[in-house]
Amino acid sequence: MLHGRRREDQRSRVLPEGRRVLRRLTPHLLRPTVLTRGLFSPLSITGDKLIVAVANPWSPLPDEYLAPRFPDLEIVKIVTLASEIARAIESVATNSGPSRSELEAIDVEDNDEGIRDFDVTTDYTEPMAQLIATVMADAVKTRASDIHFKVEKESFYYAFRVDGDIGNKVEIPMKLKDRLDAFLLNLMKLPTEIRATAPGISGRFTISYFHRPIDIRYERHRTYRGYHVTMRLLDKSNINVTLGKGTLAFDEETLFELSKVMKVPAGIIVMSGPTGSGKSTTLNAILRELNRPDVNILTLENPVEDEVPGITHCDLRSAKEFKPMIASFMRSDPDIILMGEVRDIESAELAIEAAVTGHKVLTTIHTPRASQIIERFEQLGVERWKIAQTLKAACAQRLVKLLCPYCKEACDGISDHDRRTFNLDDSWATIPVFSAKSGGCAECRNSGYSGRTAILEIIPITPKTSDMLSKGEISPYDLEIKIQEEGKLPNLRRSGLRLLREGKTDIEAVSKVIDMTYTDE
Repeated sequence: MLHGRRREDQRSRVLPEGRRVLRRLTPHLLRPTVLTRGLFSPLSITGDKLIVAVANPWSPLPDEYLAPRFPDLEIVKIVTLASEIARAIESVATNSGPSRSELEAIDVEDNDEGIRDFDVTTDYTEPMAQLIATVMADAVKTRASDIHFKVEKESFYYAFRVDGDIGNKVEIPMKLKDRLDAFLLNLMKLPTEIRATAPGISGRFTISYFHRPIDIRYERHRTYRGYHVTMRLLDKSNINVTLGKGTLAFDEETLFELSKVMKVPAGIIVMSGPTGSGKSTTLNAILRELNRPDVNILTLENPVEDEVPGITHCDLRSAKEFKPMIASFMRSDPDIILMGEVRDIESAELAIEAAVTGHKVLTTIHTPRASQIIERFEQLGVERWKIAQTLKAACAQRLVKLLCPYCKEACDGISDHDRRTFNLDDSWATIPVFSAKSGGCAECRNSGYSGRTAILEIIPITPKTSDMLSKGEISPYDLEIKIQEEGKLPNLRRSGLRLLREGKTDIEAVSKVIDMTYTDE
């Protein structure tokens, strides 16, 4: 208990006091990247003393860096946890990226040896390695989901996607485009010659951020002026995969219906939605709920995003491995199978075969609406009666941006224009709502939003509904309308409006992920 109390005391000192001092001193005197690499942070200025939190009391860097900047102050060090110092620095660090002098100093003729486990919190003498390390460390700090590198006619830049939106572009000298491209390929042990022979290149590597492994999924395609690289960051330490908490803080109605879906003994449960809507995260949360010692759970993913103790995770390295892996799964005495995604007729039929033989199958598919899941299977070549007999729940998910609680602004209802555009009744003219502040604040990194939350739509396929769908007595769309009219099950539009009414989001964020321009209710 004493150890835990001491840790809380350290946190209470480092975070609030240090954050205030850092905001006053950064970026005019102190660079967050230097503080991060050296793991030290000013706490307070008391009289003629500068109190500094350090993780390594023997490191000379705090004295060497701070003494010239505060010549009249005595530097007094206190030792605390590295994680607390990093958290304090991250809370005030701006996504400024590498400086212009650092970029210009990179020699395009330099050569280096790439490594698969790339530490982005260390110092590199090779300038290109330091550039990539700085960019990736910034991406992790801002909790970006993707990094984009783009070559256009007269510019080369990178940008982060945070909370679903691509942020500001950071220009990079055009002379570095080929060297940077080669460095990233080298990280994955791929030959640079592949750039001229392959229109699209897929790969992966791992970075280390304060000894925390983060998987990077790499995708590159050739463009008219050069190339476009997209890197998806899979930071497992920031994945909250507990139903009812964090990103998956569903309302009681949704949680109840999800619990009913999880009780289904056999059949297919499909989660649909666009890329980046959190489908895999929700399925992993469901797996955690279903994970028990008496249940054998196997997953086939590309890549594995969340490793759960007690579950056998298999990494799909190429499309050719899919069929033999599923065939092997069926002979491995499984109770529950997670298939990362249904992409073609082969994967669709294998999912149906697994469900028919008494297994519970969880998978994802790309469709805008839950009711379109059956139609998507038909487009892939599966007969309707087959999917109707095995599908037990069709779900659709979206991630809605949440307003920053520190700077959101109150509004007197929804404007007449927006009510007409988004089919809202006149009661919304007087319902108090909130909107994002233009320019945001320091707490939300000037975006006006802070984080996202998932909303879910569930269409259960009962035996009666299955029979009607098989015989063509009802269409999937008719089923969706019928369920909406009953108003008992989670619905994307209704959930989005609930968040709006509760002041957690605004109409702009809701309409960005849900088509609000029509209503069938």
